[in-house]
Amino acid sequence: MREIQFREALREAMSEEMRRDKNVFLMGEEVAEYNGAYKVSQGMLDEFGAERVIDTPIAELGFAGIGIGAAMNGLRPIIEFMTFNFSLVAIDQLINSAAKILSMSAGQYSSPIVFRGPTGNAGMLGAQHSQNFENWYANTPGLKVVVPSNPYDAKGLLKTAIRDNDPVIFMESEVMYGDKGQVPEGEYLIPIGVADIKREGTDVTLVSFGKMMKIALQAAAELAKEGVSVEVIDLRSVRPIDYPAVINSVKKTNRLVILEEAWPLSSIATDLTFNVQRHAFDYLDAPILRVNSMDVPLPYASTLIEAILPNLKRTIDAINVVLYKK
Repeated sequence: MREIQFREALREAMSEEMRRDKNVFLMGEEVAEYNGAYKVSQGMLDEFGAERVIDTPIAELGFAGIGIGAAMNGLRPIIEFMTFNFSLVAIDQLINSAAKILSMSAGQYSSPIVFRGPTGNAGMLGAQHSQNFENWYANTPGLKVVVPSNPYDAKGLLKTAIRDNDPVIFMESEVMYGDKGQVPEGEYLIPIGVADIKREGTDVTLVSFGKMMKIALQAAAELAKEGVSVEVIDLRSVRPIDYPAVINSVKKTNRLVILEEAWPLSSIATDLTFNVQRHAFDYLDAPILRVNSMDVPLPYASTLIEAILPNLKRTIDAINVVLYKK
């Protein structure tokens, strides 16, 4: 094992898959000559050449469509969006082409493609560059949606996504690219749709994914000092969702808090709440609580960002409420 950055784990995953399969290629804005907007693809142009690491114009609708066409014809593209906020320009291609071509062609065509890039807030970037679309894409049959929280998961999940015969939306975070973690040198794959219990507990279940996992683990550590045992589950993917992992945990702890950066309406937390009350209602000793961003566009001012986003205090407060301590 060695400690590497999140961006390095992603780079290793792509490079290993490109060495393994000549049909895999990377395309997006600034991925080649500039080595990636966040240096995820650094050095890949030198190794694989301009035919497999391709710079594009600022035209997400166009290069997303090119990627889907390439996938339908036997290639395995990795399409990088500089931010998933920009994927809205290409959303017709993702939802009406990539997600539907398998069923609309009666299985004659598939779209083995990965769309990857950063999601969510990354500081003072304004409302148009700070949104979460995991729940949007998870609402679409035909897509898989992966949101890793650490370098180990990022590499294993991305390699699995590249090999998958379905289109995969792979969502990262700008503020995590420099995070370091233990990653094996040998090859490994992580299946999509299998949650990970990051910390076992007995008093309450705390579910999250992506960069919110940092807050979840911090909250569990803080509450442990007070004698509260928090079970922390990292979903890792939000389509498919590992409902059994969450339900089985709730049957043990009898309480559930869900931490998610997205807005509350139609969020992943909303869907989880419904499914847990449907399948584990008799095990609940308290109402399920969600900790989401406030239901407003994210402002630019740092003080307002702090007030609107989920944070440690709000998470601990929610856990204390379901424990009837507040």
